[in-house]
Amino acid sequence: MIVVTGATGNVGRSLLKNLAGTAAVTAVSRGQLPVDVPEGVRHRRADLAEPETLRPAVAGAHALFLLVAGAGAHLDVDQILQVSRAGGVERVVLLSSQAAGTRPESVSHAPLRDIERAVENSGLAWTILRPGGFASNAYAWAESVRARRTVAAPFGDVGLPVVDPDDIAGVAATVLRDAAHAGRRYELTGPALSTPRQRAADLAAALGEPIEFVEQSRDEARAQMLRFMPEPVVDGTLSILGEPTPAEQRVSPHVQQLLGRPARTFAHWIERNVDAFR
Repeated sequence: MIVVTGATGNVGRSLLKNLAGTAAVTAVSRGQLPVDVPEGVRHRRADLAEPETLRPAVAGAHALFLLVAGAGAHLDVDQILQVSRAGGVERVVLLSSQAAGTRPESVSHAPLRDIERAVENSGLAWTILRPGGFASNAYAWAESVRARRTVAAPFGDVGLPVVDPDDIAGVAATVLRDAAHAGRRYELTGPALSTPRQRAADLAAALGEPIEFVEQSRDEARAQMLRFMPEPVVDGTLSILGEPTPAEQRVSPHVQQLLGRPARTFAHWIERNVDAFR
């Protein structure tokens, strides 16, 4: 059995679809609202901030997909892994972040580096996935697009190879099903650099209507992001968006190698999700 934490998120939902029908799967989420899972997938409620609540979900499992909210600074990952191992888990696939590798000294991603080390030292077989920026971060534009057909973002012409969450899920499903990926780290990106201005144009094309792109100053973007993100994460994110390192702009081959097809573009992602912006 494979246990999927974060089952209601952009990656988790897609991962359940990838795994359903190919393995016994338990979806884990902490919310109280009803959860729609694929046929044959069981659902259990658990809160990673309270590792003991995970015990019923991992009983009899052999593999765990570990997705932590935010940077995971509030979690006792050693205890999560101990509970999982006691339930029978032998392998863990951690969804980390590209920046845990490209910015090893950054305060913003220090908790994720600590989580990576905990996983590596857990005694379990492990695989670490390090995606770059998610294409689905564009959902932050949905309200302004629906109301005013406007997109506001900083660093309008700085490109990053944003990755489709469905590609992350496809890779996760592949490595969860095959123990041969143990001990490896995979960096997951899209197939080409994409700027905020280009993504706004892709959105306009998908809608069939013009979209106005408004370039924010760094201070304007920072003030907006501080409403829902901790200050170190905001500053670290803005550094990546505005001054990416060569490693952060590199297109990784890992999605294509693992899925046997090219990584999907942002335009592909927006075509499938354009209804959220109508």
